[in-house]
Amino acid sequence: MKKTFDILRFTSWIAIVCSLVGSFLLFIVGAIKTHYALTTVLLGRVPNESLAHLDSSDIATAYLIKSLDTFLIALVLFIFAHGVYTLFISDKSIKNPKPVLKWIKTPNIGHLKNILGEVIVIILFVKFLEIILINLNSLTWEVLILPFSILLLSLSLKFLGLGRENHD
Repeated sequence: MKKTFDILRFTSWIAIVCSLVGSFLLFIVGAIKTHYALTTVLLGRVPNESLAHLDSSDIATAYLIKSLDTFLIALVLFIFAHGVYTLFISDKSIKNPKPVLKWIKTPNIGHLKNILGEVIVIILFVKFLEIILINLNSLTWEVLILPFSILLLSLSLKFLGLGRENHD
């Protein structure tokens, strides 16, 4: 049975490859959004007519916020791919293995979940900023649902304590 699970763990490559492809795609999409911000400021082009009521600097800011969001998701997919590789594929029998990437440490699945949860909170926060920026003159009380959700998610992450190492 152990041999079967050892072989089946290599199906994790599907998640790794798909996450890396998605990450690469989102880096391209983020670059395109940054390009839209540049063309709005430098050439005065408005890429989306629904934003025509805003000043060109506000449109550029909105696209830069969107690109930040996109790059963040791309980095999370990259970190996720590395984490899955570290947890399920890499050979842990080697004494003091040299890590593939020193700056991404994934000691357990809880740590990986914590990273994903934190990024979801940040993405929602960036989305809230985008909504506020675009609809600054026509805000309604319903806009408060998003920051309230962000607060609840943040508190739940804090109380869950995923990925926290015990230093007892």
